[in-house]
Parts: sequence; structure tokens; C-alpha cells
Amino acid sequence: MAQNVVVKTSGLTKRFGSVTAVKDLNLEICGGSIFGFLGPNGAGKSTTIAMLLGLVHPSSGSFELFGEDTARSLPALLKRTGAVVENSPFYPNLSGRDNMTVFARTLGDVRVSRIDELLNMVGLSGRAKDKTRTYSLGMKQRLGIAIALLNDPELVLLDEPSNGLDPTGIIEIRELIRLLGRQGKTVFLSSHLLHEVEQVCDQVAVIIKGKVIAQGCVNELLQRGKMMKLRVAEPEKASSLLKSLAWVKSVQIKDGLLLVEAPVERAAEINATLNAQGIGVSEIGVSESSLEDFFLETLKGGERGEK
Repeated sequence: MAQNVVVKTSGLTKRFGSVTAVKDLNLEICGGSIFGFLGPNGAGKSTTIAMLLGLVHPSSGSFELFGEDTARSLPALLKRTGAVVENSPFYPNLSGRDNMTVFARTLGDVRVSRIDELLNMVGLSGRAKDKTRTYSLGMKQRLGIAIALLNDPELVLLDEPSNGLDPTGIIEIRELIRLLGRQGKTVFLSSHLLHEVEQVCDQVAVIIKGKVIAQGCVNELLQRGKMMKLRVAEPEKASSLLKSLAWVKSVQIKDGLLLVEAPVERAAEINATLNAQGIGVSEIGVSESSLEDFFLETLKGGERGEK
């Protein structure tokens, strides 16, 4: 069954004077997915979120939310959206519950039981009456997510929600994001934390200096980095031989091992080919890359492309 597209950008661009913060951004995010927007600090992630929320006007291009043109109906569409931006402001001398009550009143139609439900969901029921100035950074992030969920949004935008958190706080936010996914919400997660994106996201786009240089399903991107690892008697000779095979994409020699980019199901064929030429294979296995490996390699490629 085809999935609906919740966020779609077409050539979305934002310039601040001579600086292009976001360039020709083309994304499609399907409903119910957890989408990772991955890039280093200053890559254009926050600017993109600001445009999607109507806080920053694009220099060119357009975007749709829930399949509708935002040029005419953005305020109505944002009612179906929740967001947590970096350093979300709270009233420091009000309790967590009172902060939520204030924000609920601005929305106008939030039932009181919804506040208790969300405080429980983000694990703040026990500290709900405490002033937010006593909250840790992780608690403030969880409170921010609870406030973003007051209107039960279909789309949730999270801008670096784990930034500055200790390992416990990161785990708490990760579990919250997974919970949102299980609830069927579409999550747009902006982050520079590679490991977190790899653990929770279905899809990912890598943005460098305002331009997306790779995107797709996380598993598909990681498959690109899956290689066969061989220990052979004559690495140089074996490398030359394997490079001559049409279905072998690349061969590298690293730390005395051969890293062969080829279909894993042809491992037996590689073994037979080498043995036929008198090259003994003492070890063969699969080396899988992490999202970090993919990201660093993509970053190198992006930088080379700009030169």
C-alpha cells in the first residue's frame, strides 16, 4: 500500500545575504516514518525546520505539508504539527504542569487529562509540581516534547533533541522518539548524532553546507557499505584478478585484508575464482559499515565535489 507524503520540499532554498544556508532541498517524508535529517552543526538543519514552521521565509522553492500547498494554508496545517526547537523557552518559576497549562490555553481545546497523560508519557509525573528552573536539561527536553504533543499532532519536528544530554538523557529521548513512531506519528529528527539516527530512524538525508548529498532508507544506505572481507595469500595478485570481474564494484587492500564490494551471495564464486588461480583464501566474511562510516565517506565525497 502506497504511503502518504507528509512533508515534501521542492528546490527549497534560503539565503542570508551572500550565505546560502539551504540550497535546492528536495525531500519526501512518508507518513508514520521517523526521518533523520543528519549533518554537522551549521549544515542548514535548523534553518530547514524554521522554514517548515513558517518562522523563516524561503528565498526560493516551495514545500507542502500533508499534501497541501503551504503558501495559502500554512497556519491551518501547523495545527497538525508539533515542534521542539533548540533551547525551548519555559517559565522558570512555574512548575512543569503549570508550563503545560499555559501552553495548552494558547491552543484553546486541550483537555486537562491530556496534560497528565503526557506528563506520565515523558516520565515527569513525579516532578510535575516542581519549578522548571530545577529541571535538568534532559527533563526540559522531555517537557518540551510533552508540550509539542499537546495538540496530538500528526507531524513532530525535533531539532537536536539530544544535544548536550548525558547518556541517560539520550536514552530517554531515544525511547520517546520510538514511542512516537509506534503511535503512528511522523517524526522529523534533526541531529548530528550519527549513532542516535541509526538506532531510531527509518529514512535519512545527509545535509552538508546546505545541500543534501545523500538520502534514502537507513538500511539501504548501510547496504552500500557492506563488503566482503577476505584474507588471502597474495593480496595484490588477488586484487588485480577480482577487479577484472564485471560484477565487482571495487577492491581495497586494508591491513592485509581484501575489502571487496560485490554481491554477498557471490562469495563462493569469488573463492572459486581465486582458488582456480592458485590463490589460497584463509578467511572470508562480511564487513558491514555503520551510519558513521557512511556519513564520513559521504562527507569526503561532498567536499571533493565542491572543489
